[in-house]
Amino acid sequence: MTDADIRTADGGVDGAGTAAGGREARGGGRPPKVLRMSVELPLWRAITGYRILTLGYALCLFALSYNQYAHPLGAAAYMGAITLWTALTWRRTTSPERCTRRFLVADLGFAVGGILLTSVVDTHARIMGGAATLPSIWTAGAVLGFAIRGGWRWAAVASTIVAVVNLVEREELARDTVHNVVLVWVASVAIGYVVEVARASERTLAHALQIDAATRERERLARDIHDSVLQVLAMVQRRGAAIGGEAAELGRMAGEQEVALRTLVSTGLVPPQRTVPPAGSAATVADPAGARREAPAAVPDAGGPCDLQVLLAPYAGAGVTLSGPGTPVELPAVAAAELAAAVSAALDNVRVHAGAGARAWILVEDEPDAVIVTVRDDGPGIPEGRLADAEREGRLGAALSIRGRLRDLGGSAEWISVPGQGTEVELKVPKGAAPEGGRRGKAGA
Repeated sequence: MTDADIRTADGGVDGAGTAAGGREARGGGRPPKVLRMSVELPLWRAITGYRILTLGYALCLFALSYNQYAHPLGAAAYMGAITLWTALTWRRTTSPERCTRRFLVADLGFAVGGILLTSVVDTHARIMGGAATLPSIWTAGAVLGFAIRGGWRWAAVASTIVAVVNLVEREELARDTVHNVVLVWVASVAIGYVVEVARASERTLAHALQIDAATRERERLARDIHDSVLQVLAMVQRRGAAIGGEAAELGRMAGEQEVALRTLVSTGLVPPQRTVPPAGSAATVADPAGARREAPAAVPDAGGPCDLQVLLAPYAGAGVTLSGPGTPVELPAVAAAELAAAVSAALDNVRVHAGAGARAWILVEDEPDAVIVTVRDDGPGIPEGRLADAEREGRLGAALSIRGRLRDLGGSAEWISVPGQGTEVELKVPKGAAPEGGRRGKAGA
């Protein structure tokens, strides 16, 4: 069971990179009080108390009926064994870590063994008269352990075993026996189901607290960075552009880092490490500002899901703005790589046809059944019929690098362009898509 930890001393929330932790590290103040939230923990304490109390009840019943047993010494030996077992294992039911499956099976074995032993040490008349079994209601503690540890399915199995053994001991479907076993069965299954629901709610709460902690820390970092690093980078960009020469290149690089840092603190995206690829391995692309960037060349796990925004993050720069939802946009890894390559081809077209001074915007939309990526620029636009003419002339950048990739994924690519008002390319890929072919080629339109 996952326990959600909440720090209450200064209003912060425990989690990865919390604001509370940062303030504590800087100020060295009083350590915050940690409350462990768990709806399951009280149930474990309750079952521990239940086992002890019901053992006392079973011992009292045995003492009052000692002379009525056919073999009282055999019954006394079992009661002594179950008392020793409970005394030695009482800590086992205080937490889910200690209450292992092996212990639960052994505990249920003690209960089942006591029920079956009753038919040997007690008289037939008392059994048919409805006398309590040797473990009596202590048996329910073993069943409840299964319910709390494993949920309603484990509870159903354990309670069914106890019900069958009780009916075998009684040798008939007596009303009181059926009533008791049905009560134990329903109660254990209901408790098991409640425990499963509580666990799911607790996991949801813990996840929400982690998101809240990460959001608070990101906001704090954004404030600190805005007051220091971003202002310095912006100043270097302006002064470099004014001085010119090598300083202009330095200013341009500072502007790129400013945009990348703003993206990081606002969306939490961590781009892949940019390393210089070997010759002929990873292709590099140029953004509209002329900066060379490494394109995603491979996906680490080709069979699993991949966050598309992480693949698109390297394209963001001084001339390209990346916007998307605050949560991961997952696609099959190969499909995400193909869509990122199509975006790269669209950015290449912006650089070639709109000029180095044009700006581009990438918008990622996560729809219920598809992922839509829109690439828009502020260039001169595409004249009517230009795409068809380019395809007839053999310049197949749009046809192969963009349309072809998305067609293999079952998606589509649409161009919207007004002369003098820029161009917009809408790339749509259905979720769960996988390419039929392995086309990786790219050519300018």
